[in-house]
Amino acid sequence: MANPKKQKTHSATHKGRSHLALKKVPLAKCSKCGKMRKPHTVCTFCGTYKNREVLKIESAKAAKSTKAVKK
Repeated sequence: MANPKKQKTHSATHKGRSHLALKKVPLAKCSKCGKMRKPHTVCTFCGTYKNREVLKIESAKAAKSTKAVKK
């Protein structure tokens, strides 16, 4: 296995890691509820994608009331 002849300098190490920096995630507004979400993904708050309801999401209040009724 090959070994380096000399130790890599501090600056060379950091230059090699330049592509590992975190990037800001772009956000888009949901067309139905107006919450911020990642582009090209389903809105986790209302469950819509491209103005269609894809997921059925119950609100927290509705979920609590159905649990109380079931008991």
